[in-house]
Amino acid sequence: MPQVRADGVNLHYQVIGDGTPLVLVHASWNDHTSWQSAIEADLSASFTVVSYDRRGHGRSEEVPGQGTRRQDEDDLAALIEGLGHAPAHVAGASFGASIILGLATRRPELFRSIAVHEPPLVGVVADDPEAMARLQPTMASIDAVVDHIRRAETERGARLFVEEVALGPGTWDQLTGPVREMFVAHARIWLDEQSDPSWALLDLDRLSACTMPVLLSRGSTSPTWFSMVLERLAAALPQAQRKIFEGAGHIPHVTHPQEYTAVLTEFIRAAEAGEHAPGQ
Repeated sequence: MPQVRADGVNLHYQVIGDGTPLVLVHASWNDHTSWQSAIEADLSASFTVVSYDRRGHGRSEEVPGQGTRRQDEDDLAALIEGLGHAPAHVAGASFGASIILGLATRRPELFRSIAVHEPPLVGVVADDPEAMARLQPTMASIDAVVDHIRRAETERGARLFVEEVALGPGTWDQLTGPVREMFVAHARIWLDEQSDPSWALLDLDRLSACTMPVLLSRGSTSPTWFSMVLERLAAALPQAQRKIFEGAGHIPHVTHPQEYTAVLTEFIRAAEAGEHAPGQ
């Protein structure tokens, strides 16, 4: 697996396919392999797909000390520029989506289009009492996960995150052994992310200057507070489109790879042709 140097860190990446470059940014608790189902579902037939391990994940290096989301953003910029893909089509899920949007507020010229699924940017709805009330159970579960990991109960923390925050009750036991091991292995990195005071914040004023096509998606079975976050983002983005993946949750690229791939491919093709549907 090749690597690119970013701020003193070696980032491992994979390139598959032939066509327009598409960069994929993975969520927390896992690595670039989380995109494999979508890549095999036809993304690699339409695009040159670049998936990489974020710092501290998979085969990329981990730097001692407190990390920040901004470092992840700068890593993404280094990857796009280092591979000569700017401006790039970029897609991400969950915290990976937050990284993409954060970088877009500072370096919009790096993006040709953006597709993000359920970024957990709770800071953008911090002034909305209804949204915060809906968030309360999730935040309570996150606090419990943090406590487990700090007590070195990493598997208990990972299970709680999967079942009460990300995927739903009973889903931990449905995961394969290697996937469960991957969650446990990245528990400390997730805790590090949560310790960043800016992990859930986004400058909406600067985001409004981003004129590239943006796809904002969510799953129909996901917690409703995600839709409230996406509404704030859609209001700020002049070229925003919305998509709901029926029957899917927080990881449609894993659970519904064929549909996810079809939607992403259609969106990118329309972006290249200059055909931007109005926000919905």
